[in-house]
Amino acid sequence: MNTKKTYNLLLAGVLPVVLLGCASSHESHRLSVAPEAAVLMPDSTHSVQLDLTVRVPEKAFSRRSRLIVVPQLMSGDSLIAECTPLVLDAPVYARKLQRRKDLEGYTDSLSSYARPAYTGKTMEIPYRETVAVPDSLNDGRILAVVTTDGCGSCSALDTLLMADISNPVTLIEPKAALKVDWIVPEFVIRPKIMQARGEARLQFAINSSEIRMDLANNKAEMGQMLDKLKQIVGDTLATLNSVSIMGMSSVDGPYALNNRLAKGRAESARKWLFANVNLSQTQQHIFSVGSRPEGWEPVLQAMTADGHPDSLQVKEIVKKYSGQNDDVAEKYIRRLPCWNDIKKKYLAGDRKVEYVYTYTLKSFTTDAEMLAMYQTRPDAFNEDELLRVSTLKETREEKEGVYRTILHYFPQSKTAANNLAVILLGNGNSEQAEAVLESVDEYSPEMLNTRAALYVYRNDSERAIELLRSNVELPQARYNLALLEAQQRRLDEAWRLMDGYRDVNSAIVALSVNRNEEAASIMDGLKDDDSALVSYVRALIAARSRDTEAFYTSLEKACSDENLRRRAAGEADFRPWQNESRFRQLLEERPEEGGEAL
Repeated sequence: MNTKKTYNLLLAGVLPVVLLGCASSHESHRLSVAPEAAVLMPDSTHSVQLDLTVRVPEKAFSRRSRLIVVPQLMSGDSLIAECTPLVLDAPVYARKLQRRKDLEGYTDSLSSYARPAYTGKTMEIPYRETVAVPDSLNDGRILAVVTTDGCGSCSALDTLLMADISNPVTLIEPKAALKVDWIVPEFVIRPKIMQARGEARLQFAINSSEIRMDLANNKAEMGQMLDKLKQIVGDTLATLNSVSIMGMSSVDGPYALNNRLAKGRAESARKWLFANVNLSQTQQHIFSVGSRPEGWEPVLQAMTADGHPDSLQVKEIVKKYSGQNDDVAEKYIRRLPCWNDIKKKYLAGDRKVEYVYTYTLKSFTTDAEMLAMYQTRPDAFNEDELLRVSTLKETREEKEGVYRTILHYFPQSKTAANNLAVILLGNGNSEQAEAVLESVDEYSPEMLNTRAALYVYRNDSERAIELLRSNVELPQARYNLALLEAQQRRLDEAWRLMDGYRDVNSAIVALSVNRNEEAASIMDGLKDDDSALVSYVRALIAARSRDTEAFYTSLEKACSDENLRRRAAGEADFRPWQNESRFRQLLEERPEEGGEAL
């Protein structure tokens, strides 16, 4: 398509003639095209292919003139772009023009388009052009301006409708039509068995199992263990299941002695806890004690971290005797020159007492109970219960709060992350939505669909399409992909993806691929929907089936939407009614509510 040509100057010169009322050629001498008034739809390149024959009747222009046909892409009264002109030179005009070029050095701006013509017979001239159509163009026409030059009196001017452009797919607004739904999880009551662990680093007298509170930091270390246990025992929603205490002793010395010493230290910790926590006999019976060899690995790690030069020798010994009693490795480590250094620096003066406890939290089974407990003890809920609470909340703001609570306690909750991102997108907070999605390590299909929606909101449809194509097993993703493919004018693919959907957008896609009967069938299932958009689509279907009464009934409802009313004025499928007074009345400018019509 040529949008900036010197022949624009020609049109600028002849348009005033139209305004002055210059008569056009006689009806029998008017140009025509075949096929007549074709309706074209933009393809995946956002273009229409103009492929027709221009019929120039006998005596359409004189032997002394030039016929100029300039196709123009129009939207309403607005000129969008101009196409390559068709220029026909009659014999006398061609000779005069050549003489002017030779004598005056005249430059003819249309010479590259001109072809010889004979006015004494009808001519049929092929015309092919690819016309780029802006993405936002809802309606359009390719209207040719026909002028003659060289008659000596005035330039005649006429117009010739070459094609209409129908673009029903622009009725779809992907951002508004995307299916980005939150996940509604199935609520399942599950036992809430919890586990926690910790350690107390204690100082003991040599070869002693007694825990003395006056040594080092023993009091604070045991206090931490006590506080954790009290928290569970005192929680009315928790039932303590087991407490396992494991003692450890220094790795040096006989293994059997160290093992008895370690178990004795675990027993001392148990007795101290019994003395400081009010436990029932049943609760006391769930405590167990044991010992675990500390081994030489901590010593090796400390030496390596310290950069000790003999750490490689210790490493070789530990590796060689790793499957045997610690006493075996100790025999060889004691022989190293660094043994005294090891005893002094790396055999820790404190010993660990490790503890593991399990407990069961009360399960909430009724909605009323969950709503009441959520206000005071959200920490006592498992993920399933919190998700159930989210479904019981009514407003988006309340749901958003629950999803944030879930992600606080369960940071990898895919359902909460997806649903919170959906809400944030709906509120226009795309950056927050992206941060929520990225906080989860692994995406579910629903999250991939939401991520694609995020790209659409950022006008990055290509990345969205790439993501959705890998996720077409999810119905919402397949539907969204269809919308974006339609937006890209890959209409056949969009229609294939829409298979099975029965909504107004699928009907629009059907109309875009000329599946008018399928579109009508889809709309039959939406009888209770009288919204403006649905009514407009019904008007399109009625127009294509030439059902005048259904057309006007639907169009009247559609015109309640100002944008659709304006669109209807240039809709290609509505051209047969455009000169009717009933049509013009429907499309008249409407006064604003509370105002007066002019």
